Amino acid sequence: MAKRHLKVTGDLGRVVFLEYDLRNTPSLEESVRHSDIVYNLVGRDYPTKNFDLEDVNVEGAERIAEAVAKYDIDRFVHMSSYNADKNSKSEFYRTKGRAEEVVRSIFPETTIVRPAPVFGFEDKLLNRLASASNLFTSNNMRERFWPVHAIDIGTALALMAEDDSTASETYELYGPRNYSTAEISKLVDREIIKHRRHINIPKRLLAPMAQAYNKLIWWSQSSADAVEREFIDQKIDPRAKTFKDLGIEPADLANFTYHYLVSAPDPLSVRYAKSVKQDYRSSAYYDLPPATERERREEKKFLHVIDDQ
Repeated sequence: MAKRHLKVTGDLGRVVFLEYDLRNTPSLEESVRHSDIVYNLVGRDYPTKNFDLEDVNVEGAERIAEAVAKYDIDRFVHMSSYNADKNSKSEFYRTKGRAEEVVRSIFPETTIVRPAPVFGFEDKLLNRLASASNLFTSNNMRERFWPVHAIDIGTALALMAEDDSTASETYELYGPRNYSTAEISKLVDREIIKHRRHINIPKRLLAPMAQAYNKLIWWSQSSADAVEREFIDQKIDPRAKTFKDLGIEPADLANFTYHYLVSAPDPLSVRYAKSVKQDYRSSAYYDLPPATERERREEKKFLHVIDDQ
């Protein structure tokens, strides 16, 4: 039931969940062997007691690519990350860079996708900045990147399944406008009509704190590598293809802050079909914008009578 709300639209028998273990090669082979195309969306940006970043991002990708090659699957799309570089200061970016080399060495026709930071429902960008628990930062929120809409990423992945010319290509998928984290935080504060406080702590102090915190809890909050990534701006590979090559016009984050922060459905409401909303804006404020001068003039033309009888 925990994953039921993730099931895409499809009749009985058309969408099937298969249980697998990233360290269990037979289960991976069983998952891919009847496929025409395989998307590897498995990844992790923080370590846990069971899996570190090398286990998931490199060794896991290697096993999946080997299973794809063994059964001679027509297409393989590997989801990497922006800034993937085996020489990066960030362990996450390093493992993503090594994974790209590994999957291409096993399955040369692999399509590699490098998405920018993604915004959408249940994202780790807008929702993180809107949350009161996002208190500490280390670079005064100066990291710069091109945020991309989750819908645009999904559209691109769907097009890749239909277009064989995307095989063996590398795609950098990013939004139309470059933002700093601080600029996005201002957009979020304006939308939720609250000021979220962010305390800047030097990296030499926050990194070990985040590492210890990451070991104490079992859900994603922060990690030492997440602190390191705050100091690395997004770099675009000029050799890679983009949304333009797929005929897609990416959406700007500024046009969706209301949609995802004020009118966003709560994940539990989606999962259990409840009419509950995750709304970061206080109920003391109306969701509608203030009335224009013309609307106020029109309002005065009518007499409103309230009948309490």
